[in-house]
Amino acid sequence: MTLAPTHRHGQAVWSDTQLLYALEEVVETELNRHLKVAKEWMPHEYVPWSDGRNFDGVMGGEAWAPDQSKVSDVGRIALVVNLLTEDNLPSYHHEIATLFGRDGAWGTWVHRWTAEEGRHGIVMRDYLLTSRAVDPVELERFRMAHMSEGFESDNQHSMLHTVAYVAFQELATRISHRNTGHHSGDPVCDRMLARIATDENLHMIFYRNLLGKAFELAPDQTMGAVRDVVVNFRMPGHGMPGFERAAAQIAIGGIYNLRIHHDDVLQPVLRFLKVLEIGGLGPEGLKAQEELGLYMGGLDDQATKFDERREALLARRRARAERS
Repeated sequence: MTLAPTHRHGQAVWSDTQLLYALEEVVETELNRHLKVAKEWMPHEYVPWSDGRNFDGVMGGEAWAPDQSKVSDVGRIALVVNLLTEDNLPSYHHEIATLFGRDGAWGTWVHRWTAEEGRHGIVMRDYLLTSRAVDPVELERFRMAHMSEGFESDNQHSMLHTVAYVAFQELATRISHRNTGHHSGDPVCDRMLARIATDENLHMIFYRNLLGKAFELAPDQTMGAVRDVVVNFRMPGHGMPGFERAAAQIAIGGIYNLRIHHDDVLQPVLRFLKVLEIGGLGPEGLKAQEELGLYMGGLDDQATKFDERREALLARRRARAERS
């Protein structure tokens, strides 16, 4: 097998296998950097165990009620969405292990990433149940329904599309966790989600740097992948029960919406990599770059309209609250 790309119309064309081999050294470098800066932490240290007590059922404890929760209404909704997303880790591991492989630096990264992500589900569930933040019966039923459906990535057809997707998705997850903590109303929850968000940021940096190297090797193909991912971006939890309604409430609550997606997720990665300024592209790369720029401009306009509608809705709610 040759590691050199083929050429079409003067532009290099890489297969997934060729890119995997070509990026192996970068993966090793980024993995070593990650291991140096990532700090060990213990999920149990972020859980208020002394608040815990038995639920009803076989232990004969107290049934859950909404007034037992210390977190805000929108905080409860976002916490359930965030945890259900983390619950699908086995499917995510299968997807990236299939694409990236289980050997060498790629395999080491896949397993390390999975182990770190596993902490997030552990600490979130322990916190939610111990603090009685959410209905445990509803949470378990949602988990069963969501995991029983499985997960298929929109980008499983392409290793390059997958790298582009996770560069944005890890940042989106970090922002979602961080904002959920800020809006939760519980300092314990805020501290826990801040710890998780720190991990997600390091994961984003790994994939963002890898994406930057891919632009050097295969600029046209990488530009096309980034355009496709940005235009068709969906969070991995989109298939969970009641996701559309929950996403709308989360958007209005200021945890994750079009403005946040544009300003705090897409723009930082695009800006850091100077994606819209890259030169030397072939016809396909130039077309993808132009389409990406047009899409970002349109998304900014949509976000502005959303902001206006959101503010009008919140103003009406405040007025009703004052009258009552």
